[in-house]
Amino acid sequence: MEVLFSGKVQKVGFRACVKNAGQSLGLCGEVENLPDGRVRALVTGEDMVIEKFLSMVYTCPRAIIREVAVSEYVLTEFPDFTVRRE
Repeated sequence: MEVLFSGKVQKVGFRACVKNAGQSLGLCGEVENLPDGRVRALVTGEDMVIEKFLSMVYTCPRAIIREVAVSEYVLTEFPDFTVRRE
């Protein structure tokens, strides 16, 4: 899945929180800041676990999530859950 988060999601530790949520649920993927101020996460795993992941990221401190857009994405193999740096 590709998940796009918008709101106050950059420079608040949101990527690290997303990574921790994904790892705690055994998901794999990556999370990165986008130039337009959004954060993008690519997540692989079972649909029910991804739903739990999405509810967990709403509890990330200091982040204010205004919108979440979830869409299918080309299946990609990730060895772990990582933060992608610019």
